[in-house]
Amino acid sequence: MIIALDAKRIVRNGTGLGSYGRTLVGDLARLEGVDLRLYAPDAGREDLRRQVPVRPNLHYVYPSASVSLPVVSGLCKAYWRSRGIVAQLQADGVQLYHGLSGELPVGIRRSGIRSVVTIHDLIFLRHPEYYHWMDVQIYKRKFLQALREADRIVAISECTRRDICELGGVPKERVDLIYQSCAPRFSAPSDRHLVDEVCRRYLLPRRYVLCVGSVEERKNAMLLVRALPLLPADVHVVLVGRPTKYSQQVVAEAGRLGVAHRLHLLHGVPDEHLPAIYAGAEVFAYPSRYEGFGIPIIEAVSMGLPVVACTGSCLEEAGGPHNLYVGPDDAEAMAHALQQLLRGAGGREQRIDSSRQYIRRFEGTDAAAKFLDLYRELAAGL
Repeated sequence: MIIALDAKRIVRNGTGLGSYGRTLVGDLARLEGVDLRLYAPDAGREDLRRQVPVRPNLHYVYPSASVSLPVVSGLCKAYWRSRGIVAQLQADGVQLYHGLSGELPVGIRRSGIRSVVTIHDLIFLRHPEYYHWMDVQIYKRKFLQALREADRIVAISECTRRDICELGGVPKERVDLIYQSCAPRFSAPSDRHLVDEVCRRYLLPRRYVLCVGSVEERKNAMLLVRALPLLPADVHVVLVGRPTKYSQQVVAEAGRLGVAHRLHLLHGVPDEHLPAIYAGAEVFAYPSRYEGFGIPIIEAVSMGLPVVACTGSCLEEAGGPHNLYVGPDDAEAMAHALQQLLRGAGGREQRIDSSRQYIRRFEGTDAAAKFLDLYRELAAGL
């Protein structure tokens, strides 16, 4: 079976949607009976392509001038991905196309090629205040277009499935739930020498609470800064992620509270260093106000960390009942929860062990097997 997958985020995005695609493709490529074609508008970043395993049943495909406009600009690449790709898929004998990041090309349904779309979140509809007005309109148009084109819709969490049904007017039975999986590098045993080397490289403190994700308003890092004065004086907070204008507000608040020396912002961290930064932490915190799933929680638990996250979206679904959850505006509750999970706290190790058992439901080969079953079911209907 020839399966095409939208690979734009795979070759361009270092985290989030890109990580989802690379992990899923790596797991699918280990299964038999599939010929995987990764369709991307360009080669993107070499370091990201290297994260996808080299296998005989997996190939990258780029725009063909014979079926699309000459790809000489970003506009032409966008046209190819949204429309021109369909003719190339037909010419290549593709039987099924999977939109990995909530989008499908216009005309895929009319082409006779079966299609699956993964919807990660609808935050732009649930909380449009975090987006520019024009971006909301574009994302909404793409979402509704995908619903019209798709033979099957996949949500990555029960929370996202509820949002699809409510905000997209889609019957629940039309939406499959397939949890996303965690990259295998977060399950490997930690190399103590590498952890020490990475901590020295980034001048990390001896004790720290870790948070991974873009430092933007929705991710709510301000809550950690406001909890920091209530924690032991030798405990720091390390934020790893893309900086934004909101980062400046976070730093300013840390200065106002007298804890600026205990706040560390890291960006541009190579993917291979991230597991070591997890391994050096005492606790993982994810104070986001709204997420589609929260894969950093799974990564943290895989690395043996207890987690404190916020209520209001899907984070309890990701982290399970043995981690702790607080309101997104309650700094005292955040500090109290973190205190309960620092090294030496009673019950900490039991929470970690139970959480590791809980996240086994998200292991990669299971997600890949479920997608393969879905692909075969659709192909059988051709």
